[in-house]
Amino acid sequence: MSKTLGIAIAAVSLVYALIGQAQGAETPRLMLNGFGTLGIVHSDEDRADFTSNILVPRGAGHSSDWSAEVDSRLGLQLTAELTPRVSSVVQVIAEQQHNGKYMPELEWANVRFDVTPDLSLRAGRMVQSTFMSSEFRKVGYATPWIRPPLEVYRMIPVTNFDGFDASYRSRIGEVTHTLRGTYGQADAKFSGGEAKARQAWGVSSTLEWGAASLFGSYGGSRLSIEMAGVDTFFDAFRLYGPEGDAIADRYETHDKRFDIFSLGASYDPGDWFVMGEWARSNSRSIIGDLRGWYVTGGYRIGAVTPYMTVARASVTSNLSDPGLSPEWWWHPEALEGAEALNEALNTWLRASARQNTLSLGARWDFAPNMALTAQYDHIDIDGGSWGTLVNHQPGYEPGGTVNLFSLALDFVF
Repeated sequence: MSKTLGIAIAAVSLVYALIGQAQGAETPRLMLNGFGTLGIVHSDEDRADFTSNILVPRGAGHSSDWSAEVDSRLGLQLTAELTPRVSSVVQVIAEQQHNGKYMPELEWANVRFDVTPDLSLRAGRMVQSTFMSSEFRKVGYATPWIRPPLEVYRMIPVTNFDGFDASYRSRIGEVTHTLRGTYGQADAKFSGGEAKARQAWGVSSTLEWGAASLFGSYGGSRLSIEMAGVDTFFDAFRLYGPEGDAIADRYETHDKRFDIFSLGASYDPGDWFVMGEWARSNSRSIIGDLRGWYVTGGYRIGAVTPYMTVARASVTSNLSDPGLSPEWWWHPEALEGAEALNEALNTWLRASARQNTLSLGARWDFAPNMALTAQYDHIDIDGGSWGTLVNHQPGYEPGGTVNLFSLALDFVF
């Protein structure tokens, strides 16, 4: 039996059990809510694309001088309260997908059972609680920026998983603590491949005290990334014997342990706010060991909130590898092949996202449940790195700077 089928059967069993409890209860209460963003982005880099999700194929830059595909989305959420203790949520979001099409996808679909007022269990598809804004990272109206800083949020571009979670809330005086544990799996397609996370688990903790909030999470999975040409690339290394096998085993992306740890804090007394996050991930593969952080501060002047963000993405794993030892290969073709493989490997390692970003923006809450936000981003990419850009074209030079201008209308209903 596959893990996906097992999770589905368990979820259905839970639903039947909960329906049994709901017998004789009042008619379920249904609530329909929605959210959306109409955004446009300009990039001055014309040989690569800026996207808000590294899994999509195109954005602002080469594909479109001005792109409405980077941030625009529409979401609908249906909540059913079956009994005072049983509820279900289904959320569908239409946005650019891995194939470049704008189509709806099932983001959430889960059943929740409140064992007590403070302890709840869920089964189905739900959000991954990796970061401080994970629960609402796609709801532009709920965040201070046009998009969450990619220096941190790119580490987990997949926003949901299929499985189970448990959440427990406790209070000590004025402090509220929420502890959440998750287990399941996630699949994500992207242009040219697919990523699969199995045995995915996570624990997150949130402390709230008045205007202050602290967040921490830790999780891991067995990660496999299937990408066109990658298996062939590492198979070529294996042709060079034990040395090539060792290199392929070190960097291949099949069933590798992946873990991520993050910390966050925010303070929002009303007139102003400051927030920040730091995260690190270890992949034990060609993806590398990533680090990222950001700090955002803003001040509310009536309906207008100017803000500033500084962010950094870095890599702590090796940016180069000696690779194969060409001096051992006397045959000219073998020598040429080894040198080409080494060059390709090191180009890939250096291309990992390393960049600094300065963002300046202003949000105008001009009407109830609606806001207009303008944001300027100056991205300084380290030498040899591709940064967080995608869809690189011939002639693209790694490193350098990219300037973005974004305008977004966010709304909820």
